[in-house]
Amino acid sequence: MLRHTRLAGESADYLAAREELRLAEIELMRRRERVAALRRALPQGPPVDDYAFVEGPADLDAGDAPVGETTLSELFTAPDRPLIVYHFMYGKLQTSPCPMCTLWIDGFNGIAHHVERNADFVIAAAADPPALRQHARNRGWHRLRLLSCGDSTFKYDLGSEDKDGEQDSTLSVFTRDGDGTVRHFYSAHPRMADDIDQRGIDLLAPVWHLLDLTPQGRGDWYPNLDY
Repeated sequence: MLRHTRLAGESADYLAAREELRLAEIELMRRRERVAALRRALPQGPPVDDYAFVEGPADLDAGDAPVGETTLSELFTAPDRPLIVYHFMYGKLQTSPCPMCTLWIDGFNGIAHHVERNADFVIAAAADPPALRQHARNRGWHRLRLLSCGDSTFKYDLGSEDKDGEQDSTLSVFTRDGDGTVRHFYSAHPRMADDIDQRGIDLLAPVWHLLDLTPQGRGDWYPNLDY
């Protein structure tokens, strides 16, 4: 396959700049792969509590009465499968659903059945089940397992909630040992450093990367809930 198909009318300056960009894109890809290798090579993580969650019926249209509790260890459906948990900013001081989280979860709903071929995947929020399920109905989230953290300290312990109940979006990965011990493997947060406030989990949504392909880039665009 050709690395680049030359279009009629492309100037020498354009071609030179495009080749410089292509080489930079290759280096970026290689850097991403090195970062992913470092992540996979992390040593064994610490054990965590077997947190309890409240869950409603699997069918969003079956009403909002909680079915009952499930635990972190029970979210693993088979041995040797990792568990991915997205911490949804909704509940406590976050009295309305986070638009940015909603954008991410809209995408997760479309790909969850692919992810679940290899890993278990759930959405966890501080909001109670009726509020969480109503938002899911509004957005058409029919492929996602939605959990309320209830009174547990799960979000606080994993760094997606502060002592006052302020929420933050986070993604956490867990593993389970043969004896049933659940361990924290990795968590990603939007705030990577004092000067990096919202870019830490951009790779979870293709929206930003599509916008980055355009002349205007992503700019200061921010999603909202009215579309």
